[in-house]
Amino acid sequence: MKYNFAFRELSILSLILISFACSRDSGIYDASGSFEATEIIVSSEVGGKILELNINEGDLVEGGTVLGQIDTVQLWLKKRQILATVRALEARRPQVGKQIAAIEEQISVQTTEKERVERLLKAGAATGKQLDDINASLSILNKQLDAQRSSLTNTSGGITEDAAALMIQVEQINDQLQRSRITSPIRGVILAKYAEVGEVTGAGRPIFKVADIEHMILKAYITSDILTMVKLGQTVKIFADFGADSSREYEGRIVWMSDKAEFTPKTIQTRSERDNLVYAVKIAVTNDGFLKLGMYGGVKL
Repeated sequence: MKYNFAFRELSILSLILISFACSRDSGIYDASGSFEATEIIVSSEVGGKILELNINEGDLVEGGTVLGQIDTVQLWLKKRQILATVRALEARRPQVGKQIAAIEEQISVQTTEKERVERLLKAGAATGKQLDDINASLSILNKQLDAQRSSLTNTSGGITEDAAALMIQVEQINDQLQRSRITSPIRGVILAKYAEVGEVTGAGRPIFKVADIEHMILKAYITSDILTMVKLGQTVKIFADFGADSSREYEGRIVWMSDKAEFTPKTIQTRSERDNLVYAVKIAVTNDGFLKLGMYGGVKL
């Protein structure tokens, strides 16, 4: 009697486990979709011949690393020409102190002479006309000094402005030189290569496509009957489909939800296939190296 009871309990447990396994392997999820990644097409920012391009499709590249170089000889020559012009301008900058030194010396001499005449005038040994003549001479010299100082200052200021305008051109060339370096804006895998070494490229022409496969996005579709169970930031379970009844479980986070419904995509299966309208969601997933672009995945809320 005890044996029959134990056998019956074991049979029930076995049926429960088999039922759970079949339910899990049946591929029925709350939502399903395919894995995507942030893809960026990197284009040339300047025109010229491609001198280096050290990438191949499938390569993993680091963000900011120089992957290639576009010819910059003409830019360097133009930069050298502008810097030479700046140096020539600086060589013509007037030396204000030296050029007004002669007038300042004359003013100093006349000032000393004025003091001497004033003493003589007090002693009755000089005339008022002598003092007037010295004052008139000092007035003329001071006006000459002010005029020359103003002229030299204006000349020096004009040279400063001209040099500053040329240095802005130098900064523009430096920016073009920086843009002539081919880099990837993100860490990712090269998906496509559109140019080769030796080709002449132009600004805006695509060079390669890179994708961030470390941070994948599962774009899935949910039906309206489970919409109330989903919210932004929610953590969900994701099962990647590797075929042959093989799957791998990941943890994902809902980062985007569509605010309007759309018709069920033909290539996407949902839990309720009879529903015509679904809502798209995007779920962020950290890739462990097994997830691939376009691979199907299921979502369990």
